[in-house]
Amino acid sequence: MQIRLQKWLSEAGIASRRKAEEMILAGRVSLNGQVVTELGIKANTITDVVTVDNKRAEIVEKKVYIMLNKPEGYVTTVTDTHGRQTVMELVPSDTRLFPVGRLDTDTSGLLLFTNDGAWADKLTHPRFETKKTYSALVKAVPTPQELESFRQGLEIEPGEKKTLPAEIKIEDRVPIPGTKFQNAKLRITIREGRNRQVRKMCEVIGHRVLELRRIEFAGLKLGALKKGEWRHLTGKEMKSFGKR
Repeated sequence: MQIRLQKWLSEAGIASRRKAEEMILAGRVSLNGQVVTELGIKANTITDVVTVDNKRAEIVEKKVYIMLNKPEGYVTTVTDTHGRQTVMELVPSDTRLFPVGRLDTDTSGLLLFTNDGAWADKLTHPRFETKKTYSALVKAVPTPQELESFRQGLEIEPGEKKTLPAEIKIEDRVPIPGTKFQNAKLRITIREGRNRQVRKMCEVIGHRVLELRRIEFAGLKLGALKKGEWRHLTGKEMKSFGKR
């Protein structure tokens, strides 16, 4: 069967299709020993050999879906040239997986892994506006006006489009020891995945994030999973995505 190289890399669990396209354009992919730098090239899954960075990329048959409660201090990359700890150290290594989207190094919480590139694309492509919910401890307590401006969307970088409408509410007020002041624990839901988006939105309304944890993603809930622990998604969870 003939399939495009980006689909091959996706099926092989190397990366999502969008990331695979970047790899091809960067000259990291070879077909039968010849470097490919153009998109749209197809390969035969039976007779052809595809490599990435000189390592063979083989089609993966069994799909794997894992949820991790990411601790702070880990970068969300498959490898890191600076020698930092990556999230790949926390999940099984017997199957080649990649993270679905990313969490900042200093953000904890729900992070998904898979070798199913099509599934990952559906969860991360902007057009699907996948919901992501966070628990955020911020400096001081936002006013009703600040909360409303957050909900309406904000310009978080000069010249950029405003963020999509978001959800935000105060879940608790946390006393600051030794003072009469309080910080706020917020529940925030966004439908985009811009770089450090929640932190930047909070800064725009004047409330720096002190702690940030993702607790829901695409309808999946972190639940009681402890930091550093992982589990396979359940059959019920997978059925919600139309998978068995």
